[in-house]
Amino acid sequence: MPQLDHRLDLAESLTLGTPWNTVVWDDPVNLMTYVSWVFRNYFGFSSARADELMLQVHNSGSAVVATGTREEMERHVAAMHGFGLLSTLVKVPE
Repeated sequence: MPQLDHRLDLAESLTLGTPWNTVVWDDPVNLMTYVSWVFRNYFGFSSARADELMLQVHNSGSAVVATGTREEMERHVAAMHGFGLLSTLVKVPE
């Protein structure tokens, strides 16, 4: 019968990998009020936070609106496209 090593390391480390960002980009089509509305209704941001992000998109050209796993951010990007907003998935620099 083989000898079993009873010294098991049960302290597993779970990592989700590098986080990703959902970035919304400025465009000449959507009204600022609409972009703010999308941020409030889809992400659940407060009016103040939604307006802050909308102004960042408008004034700086883009804003990171969410960070998480690649799969989560892919869903957010697809949702933003469904609302007619320009959005991309960007890997967070390591």
